[in-house]
Amino acid sequence: MRTRHSTGGVRKQRGRWIGMWYADGKRKSQVVGSIKDMTKTKAREEVARIVSEERAKRQSDRAWTFGEFVETIYFPYYSRKWKHSTRENNVNRISVHLVAPFRDRGLSSFRRDELQDLLDLKAKSLSFSVVDHLRWDLKQIFDMAVAEGQVVRSPALLLFTPKEAKKPVRLAMTIREVQICFGALDQRERLIAKLAILAGIRPGEIFALTWGG
Repeated sequence: MRTRHSTGGVRKQRGRWIGMWYADGKRKSQVVGSIKDMTKTKAREEVARIVSEERAKRQSDRAWTFGEFVETIYFPYYSRKWKHSTRENNVNRISVHLVAPFRDRGLSSFRRDELQDLLDLKAKSLSFSVVDHLRWDLKQIFDMAVAEGQVVRSPALLLFTPKEAKKPVRLAMTIREVQICFGALDQRERLIAKLAILAGIRPGEIFALTWGG
């Protein structure tokens, strides 16, 4: 009798469990244990372990391009920890500014100086925040590439955000302007303004407040 799973299958043969799976379109099999010493569940788990190790080895032996690695390995893994809005922003930023110019480059072919040159170039037209995010993106991508055995050392380890990157101009009200604002409002609106200006509560959080019973 044979049972098939996405991670392989097992069957009985002469008192032994035979594990079977496909790799690169080829059928493979291996004795995983004796029926008297191993349950079917344990035999399946052993096959799953073998298949998992083979897949990991094939991935580490494969020469990935930057685009393939980011879209096949990096995005699926880190998307699990990103919020929906964060995921959309991160995927769009990385796809536009990193994957697009480097899609077909071999993952192990990058050097630190060319990555820093990229950040220097981006700093001429993008905000400090975006360039800083790109620096972090590169570090995270290549840290993962090191963990996956694709590169020996991360070329993004020492990258820095260029000081030429445009920092936003942040405007702040003076005390007199705050007093004028409060004086022009009725009681309800004044309370809302105080929560925003003095407590720093965001608009969505303010309008979500309700009186307790």
